[in-house]
Amino acid sequence: MIGFGYDVHRLVEGETLVLGGITLESSLGTVAHSDGDVLVHAIMDALLGSLALGDIGLHFPDTKEEWRAADSIAMLTRVYHILRHEGAHVVNVDATVVLEAPRLRPHIEAMRERIALALSLDIKRVSVKATTSERLGFVGREEGVAAYAVAQVGYD
Repeated sequence: MIGFGYDVHRLVEGETLVLGGITLESSLGTVAHSDGDVLVHAIMDALLGSLALGDIGLHFPDTKEEWRAADSIAMLTRVYHILRHEGAHVVNVDATVVLEAPRLRPHIEAMRERIALALSLDIKRVSVKATTSERLGFVGREEGVAAYAVAQVGYD
């Protein structure tokens, strides 16, 4: 089974920027109910979508206080357990973050490690890439950050 995920959050001064479970040095951070980790949110949606289990809004609604400022890696671990309960396992994840700044290359391996650990995967099965939007659109104007993910899930 294959799932696709997408997430976007607005960037503003004074907020924290978390991507792939890593807190990054940045003057801009995400506005969100949870920690605003668009990369992990896109991965969660891809995993849930692969088995037609809804999306993160269904499982972690922003109307519930328990998810305010929630750690997205902990949420990802819960999604992993939902999949296991369904008799499924994660085969691999491939994700891309679209952000003008800061540069993500120095943090990619740490992000991969955090995601792989949460999903009980070998790091070789977790791909994280970064790109810019060449100063085009809301990402290019540094108004937001976006992430895309695909995930392959199999049954035990």
